[in-house]
Amino acid sequence: GCGWGPVPTHAATRSDARVVGITISAAQADLARKRVAQAGVADRVEIRLQDYRDLGGEHFDAISSIGMFEHVGAERTAGYFDTLRSLLRPKGRLLNHAISSPGGSRIGSRSFIGRYVFPDGELLDVGTTALAMQRSGFELRDVEALREHYALTLRAWVANLQANWDRAVELVGVGRARVWLLYMAASALGFEDGGIGIHQVLG
Repeated sequence: GCGWGPVPTHAATRSDARVVGITISAAQADLARKRVAQAGVADRVEIRLQDYRDLGGEHFDAISSIGMFEHVGAERTAGYFDTLRSLLRPKGRLLNHAISSPGGSRIGSRSFIGRYVFPDGELLDVGTTALAMQRSGFELRDVEALREHYALTLRAWVANLQANWDRAVELVGVGRARVWLLYMAASALGFEDGGIGIHQVLG
């Protein structure tokens, strides 16, 4: 889940790490490669259009999964953590960063979010995530809640979208722009009142 490339670029520039970033979005991969090249770290960062389940035979010192776990689902959680564990060298570490929900919740396919933003999404309780990691052989080292921070991030995104509304409409149309404005504004409220959370768990 390397997204648009900021984490691989950060790792290469701040830690001199050799990095493999993967995404299943061709648009993300293309832009991430451009950003890596602009940052001058293309010799240390490889961006691939690839599913994490196709990484067999490779081993890494560390894996970060950011904003991707919400698409795995409860039924595939064990396989997800087993796969990531098999990719790590001894004493390797995993940072799993995901939106969570107390008690867990599946995003309904007929809901606003399920229809327009987050199809097939499922938010797990952080306790369920932690237990699944342990069952796959991870030792839990840290759990950090970032709920309040993410509410502030969402409010900043809403402000940016409103400040650049005409350009957004030009790029994606008024319907899509309205969907994202509503989604982000509502999500900010959800993070503020604790209805949803976001946790990063280090194993």
